[in-house]
Amino acid sequence: MGIFTKPVTKAAISEPPKVQAALGFGGTYSKDAIGAFYQYQEGTARAEAMTLATVSRSRDLLASVIGCMPLKMYGEMFDDVTGEMEEVPLAPRSWLRQPDPSVTYNFLMAWTLDDLLFYGRAFWYCLERSADGFPMKFTRLPAGSVTTLDQAGPVWFGPSKEIIFAGNTLDARDVIQFLSPIQGIVYSSAQTIATAMKIEQSRYKNAQSSLPSGVLKQTGGEPLSAQELSEIGAAFQQARLTNQTAVLNEFLSYDATTATPDKMLMIESAQYSALDLARLCGVPPYLVGVATGSYAYTSSEQSRADLLIFGVKPYADCLSSTLSMNNVLPRGTYVKFDYSSYLEENYIADRQSEDYQENTQENRA
Repeated sequence: MGIFTKPVTKAAISEPPKVQAALGFGGTYSKDAIGAFYQYQEGTARAEAMTLATVSRSRDLLASVIGCMPLKMYGEMFDDVTGEMEEVPLAPRSWLRQPDPSVTYNFLMAWTLDDLLFYGRAFWYCLERSADGFPMKFTRLPAGSVTTLDQAGPVWFGPSKEIIFAGNTLDARDVIQFLSPIQGIVYSSAQTIATAMKIEQSRYKNAQSSLPSGVLKQTGGEPLSAQELSEIGAAFQQARLTNQTAVLNEFLSYDATTATPDKMLMIESAQYSALDLARLCGVPPYLVGVATGSYAYTSSEQSRADLLIFGVKPYADCLSSTLSMNNVLPRGTYVKFDYSSYLEENYIADRQSEDYQENTQENRA
């Protein structure tokens, strides 16, 4: 019997890919570091920046967009008619819908963008590889816990080859390094963040008292020493801040400033600081409640497009480009974010809301 007439004895179903440990599993891998969340740190600089409302809101806006856009896989084919390369949709690899099996897709993407925004880079660690050698399971390493011995930053010149995570040396071949085209905000504008924090501290201090600041003067009697004046001033200041009754004798007077409540709360300074922070985060100012006076939008659809184009797209391109490299996907394949799903779903939701309002008005009529 010829080989071409040999009977088939089993179904033509390909075997599932064999799973092998990542390349770094061994001497450089420590189970005490990867997944030991009590060792993970967000970083002091990030924690301070997140105390500012504008930074927090900007981060949440960017994260909400990146977390809802799915990744799709494509290949390329040359079209003889048009003379151009055309995208060919491909079946996604197993990890594309959920790169980290322990958390949801939007959680992982949102916090990866968080690292890119604040530190200018992010890290995924490959936990498992398929038989073809490509990753099939990841976990995120917080950038605040990662140290690179060959690059001190704040500008990153390329993927690091000497990576320390929580005191453990990692094999760089098992670390997917996302390098943002935008420098991390904790490095690029530390003074802007520090200034905003000083303004908020001053506003908080002024908000503690209903009495404006002023000058405590001695108008008569025996001259007081510097120590006595300091003690009287401290006692009066404590009473003013705690809204208690302060007592003065006939030789002391308090001349309050003419500061109005809006000046005491430094509203104009806070507005300018918020505008500066919006610039820093790359978010259109009106989306964080800052009125610029010269920038107007006509619809919620346009505002979503502005957020995507001006804020999210540089980070989205960084993520998709990194995940399309040859150490993650086979040559000739790549992944892209589906922007249309974000825009169209919101458009449909807006249309449904408008239809609901129209039906409600008709019913009332």
